[in-house]
Amino acid sequence: MQWLDEVKWDAQGLVPVIAQEAATGDVLMFAWMNREALARTAELGRAVYFSRSRGRLWFKGEESGHVQEVHDIRMDCDNDVLLLKVTQRGHDPSIACHTGRHSCFFQRLEQGAWHAAEPVLKDPASIYR
Repeated sequence: MQWLDEVKWDAQGLVPVIAQEAATGDVLMFAWMNREALARTAELGRAVYFSRSRGRLWFKGEESGHVQEVHDIRMDCDNDVLLLKVTQRGHDPSIACHTGRHSCFFQRLEQGAWHAAEPVLKDPASIYR
């Protein structure tokens, strides 16, 4: 898999990844991948990340059921950031964030303070065991 060698992995063997909703263009989340996560994502057509806090592969939706179906994998001009175009599955409307929101980028700076700009679509306590 020579294509994996073209990615500029950081000192920890990771590359940053942005997940974007294919249908709307909404930026859903930011995560990390190692070589295995990227290879599995390409193979399965499902987002697989590397969780730094867990220290292991993290199949998006493995606990919540909020799986990301991957349609397109792109790399930036410097080969050091990836973009996944996805369809977020498991809830309607879609939930990508562990807070129960559509996007992890729900906080907006307004008048010098951060405010939630998107509603909680499902209580996180009911999502995670």
